[in-house]
Amino acid sequence: MARTRLSVRRLLAAGLTVAATAAAGLVATAGPAAAATTPGIDVSRYQGSINWTSVRNAGIQFAFIKATEGTSYKDPNFNANYVNAYNAGVIRGAYHFARPNISAGSTQANYLASNGGAWSADSRTLPAALDLEANPYSGGYCYGLTTTGMRNWVQDFLNTYRSRTGRYAVIYTTTSWWNQCTGSWTAPWANHPLWVARWSSTVGTLPAGAPFWSFWQYTSTGSVSGISGNVDRNYWNGDRTRLIALANNT
Repeated sequence: MARTRLSVRRLLAAGLTVAATAAAGLVATAGPAAAATTPGIDVSRYQGSINWTSVRNAGIQFAFIKATEGTSYKDPNFNANYVNAYNAGVIRGAYHFARPNISAGSTQANYLASNGGAWSADSRTLPAALDLEANPYSGGYCYGLTTTGMRNWVQDFLNTYRSRTGRYAVIYTTTSWWNQCTGSWTAPWANHPLWVARWSSTVGTLPAGAPFWSFWQYTSTGSVSGISGNVDRNYWNGDRTRLIALANNT
């Protein structure tokens, strides 16, 4: 669940190298200073009730919103967040926290697509993201899978999601987890946007084979008007026009 996801990211991203190429500009809170990019956030029920109009007025242009985890959990705030973000003019996408040791990738992709992760060409809906990170439950860092087993699981998820929605899913990960648990697998980056996590002023080394980053989660302790407490802050590696193009698959 989201609380576990956040704590795991703190363990992973504080000092583990993760992905991307370019850095990004300062927005509402202090962040990496470099080429101008597009500011965003990712949220779950742990952000509580969100005033999405205030979020948009603060300059946030996109958000990934937790939808599902495994095959039985749907974030209780997802429906409200997803609709209210859209109505406020925030480009939004769903994300799924992967549990590769409890069911097939195809099963979890279908669960996501049936519970908020579907896609429509409306200029404000991104392809959903597959959240792959260290196992916060029992079963080992890589969920007890071999690198071949993990590759097969991820490919099964990606293939099924594309079959259901017509879109290539975004992949959220860290460089260290990806390289260790998939054996530095390079194949997905030909089509799937990389959303890399590294809480730092620089993006660092990308996962094996990734030519560039599309999204970068650079802190877990950001602040944004309309949200009480900390929130993950992100950048899109381009301007809003290009983000809308990704949303519309154009």
